[in-house]
Amino acid sequence: MDDLWPILVVVVVGIGVLIGIVFVALFARYFKLWIQAFSSRAKIGPLALVIMSLQKVKPSVIVDTKIMAVQAGLTDIPTYAYVAHYLAGGNVHRVVHALIVAHRARIDLDWDTAAAIDLAGRNIISAVETSVDPKVIDCPDPKKSGRPTLDGVAKDGIQLKARARVTVRTNLKQLVGGATEDTVIARVGEGIVSAIGSCESHKEVLANPSVIARNVLARGLDSQTAFSIVSIDIADIDVGDNIGARLRADQADADVRVAQARAEERRAEAVASEQEMLARTQENQAKVVLAEAEIPLAMAEAFSEGNLRAV
Repeated sequence: MDDLWPILVVVVVGIGVLIGIVFVALFARYFKLWIQAFSSRAKIGPLALVIMSLQKVKPSVIVDTKIMAVQAGLTDIPTYAYVAHYLAGGNVHRVVHALIVAHRARIDLDWDTAAAIDLAGRNIISAVETSVDPKVIDCPDPKKSGRPTLDGVAKDGIQLKARARVTVRTNLKQLVGGATEDTVIARVGEGIVSAIGSCESHKEVLANPSVIARNVLARGLDSQTAFSIVSIDIADIDVGDNIGARLRADQADADVRVAQARAEERRAEAVASEQEMLARTQENQAKVVLAEAEIPLAMAEAFSEGNLRAV
């Protein structure tokens, strides 16, 4: 047994030396990255760099993005969050860039929300930029709907053709699972048509187009969407057809056709009644002829019975 101790010591020392050589080799490989992280106060140790390489994570990506975040003032994001997002298939650099932009613009955006947006397939940088610099969209969009205007009819029957420009800001809290831009355009279009239809006269809308915008904004059309509506501006509004007069004319034509149909029905009934009376007249005439034919027979019968005498 005493003879085995030297062998065990040699084996243990050999394994330790081998592990040390591997560690030194890996440390030497990432020494430059560690010095870079250390000098930038990124707080990424050499052991963490070695573990990243074993996890098939590019340490250079994590070091560069964390240095960028720390230099921008984002010091509360732990290293494991960067690694976890990288392993989940996310774009760490894009998320950090978006967080820096949001931080500079004083927009409330945390790491978990930004990472979820990125993993959902949304462009987090574009979303933050739209939140900083609101986006203006046309309503309706001729390229998508094929219609240049939104057509509504006021209560006096006059059609109004309107075009609106909607200013929206990205709602980062509802970006994941929220309705898209097409939903906002559809809701705003429906709201404008409904607002025009609720006006007593088209002159009321022409005199104050902002009435439409106020009515639409008051409905909260941006709920459950990925955007917040900042403003709705009526870009153009024109008078269209007199839909009420056209409907009344169409109704009058329909009434004329109904009256003509009823008159034709009454005429047909009168013709049928006339023909029926003629038939009855012929029938009565036939009965008269039959009665006249029975008179000689009656006279002959009376003469034979002595009831009829010649004078």
